[in-house]
Amino acid sequence: MMAATTSRGPQGQAFSVTGQRVLVVGAARSGLAAAELLVSRGAVVTLTDRAAAIPGEARLRALGVTLDLGGHDGALFTGADLIVTSPGVPPELGPLAAARAAGVPVIGELELASRWLVGRIIAITGTKGKSTTTTLVGRMLEASGRRVLVGGNIGVPLSAHVDESTAETLHVVEASSFQLEATDRFHPWIAALLNLSADHLDRHPDEASYAAAKARIFANQTADDWRVVNADQPETIALAQDFPARELQYSSTRTLDAGVSVRGGAVWHRTSGGELALAPLSAVRLPGRHMTSNVVAACAISALAGATPAGMTSAIKSFTGLEHVLEFVAEIDGVRYVNDSKATNVDAAGRAIESFDDVVVILGGKYKGGRFEDLAGPLSVRGRAVVAIGEATRMVQAALAPVVPVVEATSMAEAVGLARGLARPGGVVLLAPACSSFDMFPDYAARGRAFKEAVLGLRNSG
Repeated sequence: MMAATTSRGPQGQAFSVTGQRVLVVGAARSGLAAAELLVSRGAVVTLTDRAAAIPGEARLRALGVTLDLGGHDGALFTGADLIVTSPGVPPELGPLAAARAAGVPVIGELELASRWLVGRIIAITGTKGKSTTTTLVGRMLEASGRRVLVGGNIGVPLSAHVDESTAETLHVVEASSFQLEATDRFHPWIAALLNLSADHLDRHPDEASYAAAKARIFANQTADDWRVVNADQPETIALAQDFPARELQYSSTRTLDAGVSVRGGAVWHRTSGGELALAPLSAVRLPGRHMTSNVVAACAISALAGATPAGMTSAIKSFTGLEHVLEFVAEIDGVRYVNDSKATNVDAAGRAIESFDDVVVILGGKYKGGRFEDLAGPLSVRGRAVVAIGEATRMVQAALAPVVPVVEATSMAEAVGLARGLARPGGVVLLAPACSSFDMFPDYAARGRAFKEAVLGLRNSG
């Protein structure tokens, strides 16, 4: 571990927590990583969580972290010098409001870690496609010989990368709205907004608040930085236009006079000085127009960060997808089973449905905003039936029963069994819930694993 307790991030601002009482709220992976980082930097750390037991308790206590479990002691909040929240902790939590009223600074884990990074930050946000695009950017830069660490909302929390950060490191960071709303100084060199549609309205009070949280990715950029926005989504351009960073637009559907776009089966970067072919679309191995958009976005971001066309092409060719993102699971009796558990909003589910023909969709969960009626169009063309699960079952039935048959299941195993009976050879059973998982599962990954286990159980049973 690094011995220094004070350091300067890319903005050159000193930050120290030596001897300070720091309260970490939330014992998910980001909170655990923040607690360990803070202890290593000389803070007196308490970690609080409503759960009575959390992973790694013995290790945390051995490191010197005090644990406050099974609830929240309000005195710890108002008596802290600094509070650091995990992304899953809502900002309106009562004890946090009391702490703010008492003048205690409250920041998120992403903000905390960014203050100690030495390398430059490439931050990527959007309603869908963040994880795929972030992964592709990391691989494109690695294949081009750059030193890269990928983390944030995907994989490893940013706090776990602080001690590995050097001046040559490029930190490729997936940033969610939950993380961005808890930022203050967070300053990406390159910030990308991929798209914007209704999401997380169970957490954000309205769509405007959700958009404002996303826009914070640009808030601390200067004229020396870059913002990357999707020309196929005017909403992203409008949201970013009042910030000072230089703008690069990209499009996967048309050729741009300036920016990164598609022409003649390849991705091109066109500037006033000419144009450069970045990668052939023939290198893309996964289906769907959303995947093409992700690839074009990754090329745009990576080109700014110094990736080479050869590095971009190599990364695209070797990319076969992420777990729980249009993940092929098995083929049984001529029916393909695909896990897109990460399609946690209506727009993402629609894109998944559009990627296949003759689809039986497992849809539902804990509703978090959006209109299920928006899926009627793609289902009327490509859908065979819907299996509804979770708290949103009645909403799914009301919205989609006029378009396709809708049946109800009370468990993932039952849903897969019903879908098997509805599917036909040559078709697809697709898990694309358009909802969060928290009514039935701890997270989308657990939901995806349950789907895969049920599918493999079918296959193994013959």
